[in-house]
Amino acid sequence: MTKGIEFLGDSLEVIKGFPQETRVSMGHALHVAQDGGKVLYAKPLKGLGGGATVIEICDDCDGNTFRVMYTVKIGSKVFVLHAFQKKSKKGIETPKTELEIVKARLKKAKELAER
Repeated sequence: MTKGIEFLGDSLEVIKGFPQETRVSMGHALHVAQDGGKVLYAKPLKGLGGGATVIEICDDCDGNTFRVMYTVKIGSKVFVLHAFQKKSKKGIETPKTELEIVKARLKKAKELAER
């Protein structure tokens, strides 16, 4: 059974601003998640702590890196928590400011799922 999907914050608008190739890749990964699977280029997001299960999809396009974070472990929906273009050129680590947004939206997803 296909799960519903809910985009939190500005995540949908941000994804709409990604390059076409990246939007297709991200859309495919989210659709697979809705059907209970996970694409090969999706991996658990590290650095959240607390046992949260957040999956990160990464895509490189024209020298830029784009990321989308979602969770399927809360309620009966796929919650898209955050989407952004990685600006930092040093390291692959997710910037702390982006992790804080993910944490806040993860809390919001839990609140929504309890309704």
